[in-house]
Amino acid sequence: MCIIIDLILCSNYIFTGLNEKPEKGYIAVSGNTIIKVGKDDSYKELIGENTTVLDLKDQLVTPGFVDVHTFFTGYAIYHIGMDLSEVDSEEMCLGKIEEYERTLTQGQTIYGHGWDVNQFPAKGMEKVLNKKYPEKPVILFSANRSTCIMNQAAKNTYGFTPSACYPEAYYRIMREYLNHRSFIEKEFRDYMNLLNSRGVTAVKEMGFDDFYGFDTFLKEKEESKELTLRIYFMSQPVGERINIEHGKRMREKFTGDFVRFSGYNRMTDGTVASKKGDLLKPYEGTDSCCSIHIDYEGIEKEVLLADQNDFRYSLHAQGDGAVHKVLDIFDKCKKENGKIVNRHAITDMEFTAPEDLKRMGELGVIGEIYFQIMSLDPGDEVKAAILETIGKERGQYYWNRRKMIDSGVVLSGATDLPLMITDIPESIYHGCGGYFPEGGEPFNKQNTITISEILKAWTLGGQKNLGMEEKYGTIEAGKIADITVLDNNVFQVPMEQMRDVKVAMTIVDGSIVYKK
Repeated sequence: MCIIIDLILCSNYIFTGLNEKPEKGYIAVSGNTIIKVGKDDSYKELIGENTTVLDLKDQLVTPGFVDVHTFFTGYAIYHIGMDLSEVDSEEMCLGKIEEYERTLTQGQTIYGHGWDVNQFPAKGMEKVLNKKYPEKPVILFSANRSTCIMNQAAKNTYGFTPSACYPEAYYRIMREYLNHRSFIEKEFRDYMNLLNSRGVTAVKEMGFDDFYGFDTFLKEKEESKELTLRIYFMSQPVGERINIEHGKRMREKFTGDFVRFSGYNRMTDGTVASKKGDLLKPYEGTDSCCSIHIDYEGIEKEVLLADQNDFRYSLHAQGDGAVHKVLDIFDKCKKENGKIVNRHAITDMEFTAPEDLKRMGELGVIGEIYFQIMSLDPGDEVKAAILETIGKERGQYYWNRRKMIDSGVVLSGATDLPLMITDIPESIYHGCGGYFPEGGEPFNKQNTITISEILKAWTLGGQKNLGMEEKYGTIEAGKIADITVLDNNVFQVPMEQMRDVKVAMTIVDGSIVYKK
């Protein structure tokens, strides 16, 4: 049988994920499958009448990137309703609202996005809205995603306030916009295009509760072959406790290569800087280890129930106390040869104890790491907060990815999108270089990892997280052709120029879905 080769990629730098450094060679693809990976000119023998040959020269070829913690629902809400990005006064805002209201049907909530918090204050606008719209809900989301303007009718209807303007609080809104077909069609298409432009070929997507019917949309897109991104979605219990029967239905409903149900997700503690992180020892100058109550007993019941039904659970933990208690929970799950069976994971882990990272590796718990987290704030602010909350001695264990890998923990890359937008070169700058946005001296350089290790986290590590490493995650014969091309070889780019590297091409299932 003669195999027809559709695509051949030639490059001086191919990082297969099986080696530590990129090598010169080629990749031959037939349909959606990698047929051969070679290092010489033998690709010429494979060229057929309809074969496309791309000479990528010095561009770096890698397996497709995987982001294991994304929120399409959080991304979409910041495009909902009218655009307020050019509004610079209360008067202009009110005029925009009145104009937008005329496009709505009776009873519809008035939504807006892009409000610049520096242009006019929320308090005055809320008074205006309460007077003009005593019964109709109005919610205007800020451009920096930190807060929103709400009238009293909106607070009464949706059960949250501007001080708690985050997804776990405004989940009641999601059922509205996730079922607004014309809005969600464009949003999801733009979302896939955005991620493809960052080299992402698969995501683990967080969906609250039963995803409010969005699984029906995903099924339709899968069947019509419109997806350019593999979606592995989780249920995050927010409005209700864990729904195992829903999980079973989703597991049976999605068995294809583009959409799968990936288990459950839940928050535990909060950030160390806010003193909501759960610590093993008290915060500096206090007798408190955490400022919030965390229902570990309830979380444990959910995790064990999921585990009994062969579902995985990802728990978000930031302080060393939370990580320790989460590992105690996972240690009670089903195991084979001492390692957990269902690929449970811990997300974030900003501050950890070395002995618990060793235990994490022994248990086989996967790490979901925000490699770009240092991009969010100036270094001086972060270091001052660390010094104030946990002190210099404990601060040396902040973002300790080196110990994670040395302990045998499988790492995978995550962004909590839209908190951060997936950018692998940027993650190298921070996660390998140890730099804050402004540069300067690396922070906790001893905790950083190598470029090879971070690329493997974003590729093979992500696929191990999803349980799909037999099909994806490396470039080798027999694997599905999910491939990313960077416009420069990150192994040779000076660290100060790393953030200038961009994605040149993304291939999903053997087809080019993005090209710069």
